[in-house]
Amino acid sequence: MPAAEIITIGTEILLGEIVDTNSRFIARKLRDAGIDLYRQTSVGDNPQRIASAIKFGMQGSEIIITTGGLGPTVDDPTRDAVALAVDVETEFRPELWEQIKERFKKFGRKPTENNKRQAYVPVGSIAVENPVGTAPAFIMESGDRSVIALPGVPREMEYLLENKIIPYLKRRYKITGTIKTRLIHTAGVGESQIDERISDLERQTNPTVGLAAHSGQVDIRITCKAKNEEAADKKISLTEKIIRERLGEWIYGVDGDTLDSAALKNLAQKGWRLAVVEAGLGSGIIRQLSRASQGLDMLEFNIFAGGETISSISSLTELKSATQRLIKKHRVEVGLGTLLSAKKEKFEIQVLIITPDGTEHVMPLFGGPPEYAPRWALNHSLNLLRSL
Repeated sequence: MPAAEIITIGTEILLGEIVDTNSRFIARKLRDAGIDLYRQTSVGDNPQRIASAIKFGMQGSEIIITTGGLGPTVDDPTRDAVALAVDVETEFRPELWEQIKERFKKFGRKPTENNKRQAYVPVGSIAVENPVGTAPAFIMESGDRSVIALPGVPREMEYLLENKIIPYLKRRYKITGTIKTRLIHTAGVGESQIDERISDLERQTNPTVGLAAHSGQVDIRITCKAKNEEAADKKISLTEKIIRERLGEWIYGVDGDTLDSAALKNLAQKGWRLAVVEAGLGSGIIRQLSRASQGLDMLEFNIFAGGETISSISSLTELKSATQRLIKKHRVEVGLGTLLSAKKEKFEIQVLIITPDGTEHVMPLFGGPPEYAPRWALNHSLNLLRSL
């Protein structure tokens, strides 16, 4: 099975002026096609450095996909860089120039002289017409290696990758398999605790299992290579079953499932409605639950009745009083109160939940960076609701 590398081109990426979203899209399409991705690289608009990155990539990967640098200006160097990497010249292709002029005509415009630069490609390369933009793509084959240059404009890149490049790669490398991934979401547990229970699975080769920690949550990624989706799903399900047996209630969902939805669904099963008081979180819990409740339109009643952000709250007594008041105001069964405050250069988190079954008060410890504290407190509060 061939391996791939992505090289995103543009000094603006290195300066932080734009966010590279192309790599993520390409990575997922390669995964779905059964192609391993070995590395992602970003390079500025310098032909020598781009050529060096391409040469380095070709040492370990059969497929090099570049995005960006195919425009008409002097700081669009990808054509020259690819030619330099494979030691050929560039050449003018009249048919590409005609395609470019036709595209401009459809836009009601005339190309300028510098647009002719876009009709130059490395000698011996395969030109790929771009029906959704003005910059043709191209493929440079070198032995069993393929260097594929795509536009940096996301809409153009996505169209060409899906409709031209992926079919080409499947033909050239006789790819028939697939790579599938499933994410298992957990909350209320640390990464190290999960690792202790499933470390043997993390040593598997197919499916592979990996962990990704977030603020108050940990994702477990299962990735499988197989001849088809059905075979991949079967292998993934076997590994998922073992993980569920070992982690139990720490798991709240898979793939697109969210912690806020899991919390609301748990309340709905009990027939309980919720109101929230928060302080120090910037209304994060209220906003998130509001969005989640709108997505649960299959339920017969509005689980989340509303909430208040009260910045003046500074103690448990005040938090409890405000939560009780809101329960009465909205006539709900459950009140959640969360207070995040700075105490002696550390953050103190207090979570209070009042239900028909009683009152629960917890003070989860937080020792991470200050900017992560609100998200951590939010996720911890939602997980307590999910676990009622």
